[in-house]
Amino acid sequence: MLNLLAPPLGIFLIKAIYEKGQTPNITANFGYTNIPRLADIPVIGKIFFTNTSAPAWLAIIITVLLWWILYKTRIGLRLRSTGENPQAADTLGVNVYKMRYIGVLISGFMAGLGGAVFAQSISGNFSISTIVGQGFMALAAVIFGKWNPIGAMLSSLFFGFAQSLSIIGNQLPGFEKIPTVYMQITPYVITIVVLVIFLGKSVAPAAAGINYIKSK
Repeated sequence: MLNLLAPPLGIFLIKAIYEKGQTPNITANFGYTNIPRLADIPVIGKIFFTNTSAPAWLAIIITVLLWWILYKTRIGLRLRSTGENPQAADTLGVNVYKMRYIGVLISGFMAGLGGAVFAQSISGNFSISTIVGQGFMALAAVIFGKWNPIGAMLSSLFFGFAQSLSIIGNQLPGFEKIPTVYMQITPYVITIVVLVIFLGKSVAPAAAGINYIKSK
């Protein structure tokens, strides 16, 4: 329901606010920064730690924080239990509906941050065609990462590298002769291949996507 509602709602709000089907070009950015000391490392420092995107480092920090919350705190245990066995969690006094709403709201907020960064740094604006397929690639990253924040981050880096090939691939030695259309479909082909290979090996929470009815 959320997947079907969110895109048209976003376009409706854009038309209501800007009176057209897309936002104006985004000129502001979330900032770039140099990492002290690490930026001075020869070769590697200039590639990874000089004038790097601030949201990228924020995403790494958030990933580590979420992993700690999920696996090292009481609220994380309760949240995971409502996804694995909500009936058992309910018998122990956990408010299943509350914890599930917390999970959905937090994940939605994180997805919104990702969309904002994508619109600002890659597309330059937001329209109906801005987020096309990236949400399903994110789901593939979660499956590939075995439903673990750290694993999802590493798989996202892999998918990000594949997607960057579609943008700058023709500028790299050995890739310039490959037709552009092949470079553009590469991220989605890799996504399908990864899902086919790892879907059966990655075990999702047992009650994920299943409505919990307290009376049952």
